[in-house]
Amino acid sequence: MLRIAVQSDLKNLNPLLNSNTTDVFVDRLMFEPLVTADAKGNPLPMLADPVPTLANKGISSDGLTITYHLRRGIRWSDGVPVTSHDVQWSWQAIINPNNNVVSRHGYDYISRIDTPDDYTAVVHLKQRFAPFVDSFFAESDQPYMVAPAHVLARYSNLNQIPFNNAPTVSDGPFKFVEWAHGDHITLARNDRFFLGRPGLSRVEVRIIPDEETSVNLLRTHAIDYMFQASIQNYEALRALPDAKIVWVDVNGYESVQLNVSRPFLTDPRVRLAIAYSIDKQEIVRTLAWGTQIVATADIPNWMWAHNPSIRNYPHDVVAARRLLHEAGWTPGPDGIMRKGGEPLQLVMVTNSSNATRRRAGTEVQAMLRQSGIDTEIKYYPGDVLFAPAGMGGILQLGKFDLSMAGWYAGIDPDDSTQLTCENFPPSGYNYSRYCNQQMQMAQRIALTQYDRPARLGAYYKIQQLLMRDNPFVFIYWIRQMEPVSVDFRGFDPNPVVESWNAWQWTI
Repeated sequence: MLRIAVQSDLKNLNPLLNSNTTDVFVDRLMFEPLVTADAKGNPLPMLADPVPTLANKGISSDGLTITYHLRRGIRWSDGVPVTSHDVQWSWQAIINPNNNVVSRHGYDYISRIDTPDDYTAVVHLKQRFAPFVDSFFAESDQPYMVAPAHVLARYSNLNQIPFNNAPTVSDGPFKFVEWAHGDHITLARNDRFFLGRPGLSRVEVRIIPDEETSVNLLRTHAIDYMFQASIQNYEALRALPDAKIVWVDVNGYESVQLNVSRPFLTDPRVRLAIAYSIDKQEIVRTLAWGTQIVATADIPNWMWAHNPSIRNYPHDVVAARRLLHEAGWTPGPDGIMRKGGEPLQLVMVTNSSNATRRRAGTEVQAMLRQSGIDTEIKYYPGDVLFAPAGMGGILQLGKFDLSMAGWYAGIDPDDSTQLTCENFPPSGYNYSRYCNQQMQMAQRIALTQYDRPARLGAYYKIQQLLMRDNPFVFIYWIRQMEPVSVDFRGFDPNPVVESWNAWQWTI
């Protein structure tokens, strides 16, 4: 049995309602996408084979039709075949407005899906969408898995159904056994798994909010894997004699996100002052032990769409205070900037279970204080902070000025779910509420042109606009630290999810 520690409990176990990396990690132990990716981010067949491309005619010459051929012989754990109807219905469930899905990006470009037979799904797009194959039941920034239509199609909405707490069937390497909320989730081997008998008989996912406890459990061999450990624990973890650290380059970052719809943050000068106030190098040095790479924009330097010409704003308190003065703010007797007698006070939110973010939040709070910006920090459990709007999610509902959080994107550089006007919550991840017509134009090119040079120019422009408008202050690109027991074999995370090849795990 493999024992895994995660920081926060899940909202549910429905593969169409996941809303954060913990949800996705656990869901992928039980459910599969059409297309996955290897450890380098290269697309691989999963339920569908082959991966559709222009070269193999899976993508039509006009870019508007994508054909998926499902592998034959795949069955749900109750023996019912996995078919193209499951794909078609899962898409319909995602676009169903009654369902509390966290993003419909990519799925809303589809006009219809034809199923000429049980093993062929023909997707017709309303318009060209270059990231489609890496977005549609694939390793995207919102990785959904195909769900069982024969079990779920009877429901008018999926938000409050028994399946969410106890999935009765699955097609992944493991099957659901039990969920003791706030304590653990137990899964058992699925002997019907189509890629072969999984190497593990059972997986126990333990909910342990305190990371120091998880470090001690790994030290004493009471757990075998500490999921997405905070970098603050690096020194303690690297000293463990019977554990090792697996580093994963992901298309992700840690950032301070600015809610530009909030009154004080509508002024670009205030946002730029915040950017000047935050010393990224110092945060990486003090909190990340120098293991992370200071970020310039959102796309990390190992990806093909990264713009190497972007440079960070220097840490400059004088420049920050000057910008605030130009915006009409003057220091009060306590040093906090005021306008019309009102102090420049912001609310920063972060998840209480992540030790690094808690410390980063207090460091940023002190840095902003030097520039005359007062910040109140509010802590939330991860399943509340990142929850869908219909479940009270703090970020989705916009109940913040600043957020100290991370972001994991897909294997495609597509960042439109965070940066376009049509992706405002609850329809996407644009928690900043950032809407800019130049960004819209650049995103349109990036999303409709299938040739890489055209997309590259668009992403260069996107990163320039992010630097100019500051809806985020990107602190560092994530090299995810995954501490595991030396006895845990086959662990080979891809840039989106650690459990993509869980059938190959052994211990």
